Amino acid sequence: MRIRRRSFGDFVKAFFAFVALAVLLVGVPGALATQIGWPLPDGVPSFDWLQQEITVHTFLNILTVIVWLAWAQFTACVLVEMKAALSGVGVPGRVPGAGPSQLLARQLVAALLLVGATAASFTPGLSQLGNSYDANQKPTVAAAQATPGLFAQQQEQASGAAAALAEQASHAAAHADAGGSTAKQGDTKYYRIQPPEGRHHDSLWEIAQRHLGDGRRYKEIFELNKDRVQPDGSKLSEASLIRPGWIMEMPGDARGGDLVEMPDEAPNVSPDVQQQIGDYAQTGDHAQGGGGSGAQSGGGSGAQGGGHEHAGGGATQVSVPDQQRPAHATGHQQATAVGAESDSSFGLPEALLTAPLLAAGLLGALGRRRRQALWQSAFGAVGGRRGMEPPTPSGDAQDVQDALLVGADPEGVRLLDRSLRGLAASLAEESRALPVVYAAWLSNGDLHLQLAQPAGKPPAPWQQGQDQTFWMLSRTDAERYEDVDTAAPYPGLVSLGTMDDSRLLLNLEAVPGIVSLSGREADRAAVFASVAAELATNGWSDRMTITLVGFGEDLTPLAPNRIRHLEDVEALVETMEAETRQRRGALGAAGHDSVLTGRTGPAQHTRWAPHLVLLAAQPSAEDAVTLAELAADASRLGIGYLVGTETGDLPGAAWEMEITGEGKLLAPLLGLELDAQLLPVAQQRAVVELFVEADPERESDGPATTPPFLVDISEQGRPAVYARLVGPYEIIGLDTPDGERSALLHEALALLLLHREGVHPRVLSSALWPRGVTDDVRSALLDRLRIWLGTDPDGTPRLGRDASGRLTLAKTVVSDLDVLRSLYHEATQGKGVDSRAVRGRLLTDALVLVRGPLLADRPEGRYRWLTHEIVDAQLPLLVADTGLALCEFHMEKNRAEKAIEALQAALRTAPADERLWHELLRATHSTGDSERLTELATDLIGRSGARGLPPRTEALLDELLPTWRDAIAATG
Repeated sequence: MRIRRRSFGDFVKAFFAFVALAVLLVGVPGALATQIGWPLPDGVPSFDWLQQEITVHTFLNILTVIVWLAWAQFTACVLVEMKAALSGVGVPGRVPGAGPSQLLARQLVAALLLVGATAASFTPGLSQLGNSYDANQKPTVAAAQATPGLFAQQQEQASGAAAALAEQASHAAAHADAGGSTAKQGDTKYYRIQPPEGRHHDSLWEIAQRHLGDGRRYKEIFELNKDRVQPDGSKLSEASLIRPGWIMEMPGDARGGDLVEMPDEAPNVSPDVQQQIGDYAQTGDHAQGGGGSGAQSGGGSGAQGGGHEHAGGGATQVSVPDQQRPAHATGHQQATAVGAESDSSFGLPEALLTAPLLAAGLLGALGRRRRQALWQSAFGAVGGRRGMEPPTPSGDAQDVQDALLVGADPEGVRLLDRSLRGLAASLAEESRALPVVYAAWLSNGDLHLQLAQPAGKPPAPWQQGQDQTFWMLSRTDAERYEDVDTAAPYPGLVSLGTMDDSRLLLNLEAVPGIVSLSGREADRAAVFASVAAELATNGWSDRMTITLVGFGEDLTPLAPNRIRHLEDVEALVETMEAETRQRRGALGAAGHDSVLTGRTGPAQHTRWAPHLVLLAAQPSAEDAVTLAELAADASRLGIGYLVGTETGDLPGAAWEMEITGEGKLLAPLLGLELDAQLLPVAQQRAVVELFVEADPERESDGPATTPPFLVDISEQGRPAVYARLVGPYEIIGLDTPDGERSALLHEALALLLLHREGVHPRVLSSALWPRGVTDDVRSALLDRLRIWLGTDPDGTPRLGRDASGRLTLAKTVVSDLDVLRSLYHEATQGKGVDSRAVRGRLLTDALVLVRGPLLADRPEGRYRWLTHEIVDAQLPLLVADTGLALCEFHMEKNRAEKAIEALQAALRTAPADERLWHELLRATHSTGDSERLTELATDLIGRSGARGLPPRTEALLDELLPTWRDAIAATG
């Protein structure tokens, strides 16, 4: 292939650009300094200075100051453009207020560097210098200013924004059509990245400039070729990172002599290159699932048009300007959309990926359940007990767990909870009752409450929304809220779905009557399961009762204390008649009009928890009338009814909704058309399986659980890479990566080491970037991580993938936690069972590994994914079990001091484990030193604080040291 040479015209442009820059950067300040001098006063002006006559010299000084400021601004523009052009990465930063100046600087710098510098970010040539700068600054989205509302009508868009949107959409469509038609007329073309010539390096921008006529079309080339394997085995992951020898498929309308149209008919291309292009062409459809270059080229343009269409969709009943969307929401949605395409071969359940509040509730409840199982099993026999290693999910359960980790938004749940409780506390301070809230909208980080009727001015920092029935809290103000000791004011809120970029939460207990849901039975069941699961596990409710009628018996494990299952409507009517009478009487005796006034009173933490009834099957006509009578006063009593119907006609239904087969939740009378939040049967079963496996009351099939990864602890099992996680983080066997990405690589390796069963790539990216990240950034990180870890002597990469596509580490990459687990397992269930000497050596070696808590020196703000893990509960229990086993080993030979030393070592990592203190008391008692035992008891009392000693500890002290109370009182 020919290498493009610089023309004589390029050198002429570069020379004039150099002269222009020299005159503007050096000549202007030189002329000002020598001809005019310093324009500002030499001293501090007095008041008389304002009364002096304005002369020509005064005007000259003012103009000089303006010229100096313009020169400084232009110099800043040149520096910014030089930095961007030379680095070859990213888009140049904007200098405030420097529109035409920065464009001029950009063109001059581009022309100057055209013949010498790297050009990863070259801008269009000097021929475009006369173009209007404002033309390049058209808004890419139309800003819709309407606030979300349950009964809001379609808002009228600003004419200027609509015109700009229509113009851009038509331009994108025309460009896509043109690209598609030209692509169909010609064959697929390829370009091979050229080696550097002097200081010039090939770039996608310049390739697009030469062969497509517009450097800004480099994104089309990037989309056609990203993630496809190149001849050297690597992949294109970032537009600015290309290598000589790589092959680029080009859009169908590409032109130029450097292109290869048909490899077999290109006489100037070597057979090796022809073979490489032929092999590369066979991978063209792997990412998009079909379509030639023409279709993909059109798709590149269409992607831009799709963005405009999405912005235009904001003109419907809920519309939110893209400019107001927080970074974490945009990144998360973008990463989810891209990831769903690229990971389609081992995709995750979309229903949970798009339900961040539901996923966060399920994930939090599952973590609590697993911790409870660990702590409950901690009082079993030392060694050989169930619960040290919870079972590793597989199949659908593993996919669902990964989807929960990716989709969960615990920060959103925390902000919602704090905001609602903070509102309740503020109203209580002002002696105001809680307003009746029908719905809440989460829109781009802001919280909107829709009130049943105007309730006056909201307490600060809340603001009034689009009218008096809306209260709004911005995300910035919500982040200032702290935890308050106030009952949850609106525990009946539950997510129903999204409209545009806004998520609707309906307050079921506030609806003045029944909420009916019609549609096919399977679709209704998915909605009911989602509502039940979120109500059972959400983070913005204290207590509630959820009664499931005719369905959901298998959902009880999600929250046995919240969920109640009834077989039929007859049992429901009997139950609800009794509860309705009871609540009416309790409200009257307390002097409250409704449960809302009770929630802000003295009894807020003990009464008025909501009772939400979910009836999936349509009741008979007689039962429907009875339920309608019960529901007539239900909103005042804190009772809500969601009832399924096949016909859509249900007596007493205040709000009627319908779920369609396409997943749309419709309520025409309320002006709602949502993308429904669903929990299909397959995901529902997998979620329940996770909770059942973590049930602390579930009987074990065997005496113990084997760790997921056992290390060869012999001398021959020396690892190639050894990471110390228990204590300060340290890696042995790898060089420390340079630059800012070192922290990310260390964190990614720690996550993989704690999950030897494998980590889904999307789980890894959501852990490292909780606010979301694009697919190309994630791929680039994985490439760097793979290069950093290297390969084993046999050439096997140390970072690989299993059959499901999850990331796994080679057995030669080991952590001290792996070794600690293996040593304890071998001591209590392996060779140590039959050999006392081996058991003692293994337990001693295990305890020596413990240098402190897990990742003790992790930087603040990172490793937030550890909050979803149970390793913080596993490690102290493992250390405590090791210390107890070693104590027992020494006490068999009456070596009390050795036993005390082992227990004290374990207590440094597990200071709250009551079992260690009990054994320490017994070992100290065996020494016969009552004074030492008294000192230990005094230390225990000091640690217990105001709560005092646990009952079992007091009973043990009564047995070992009957006079301990008197002795401690005497000592102080």
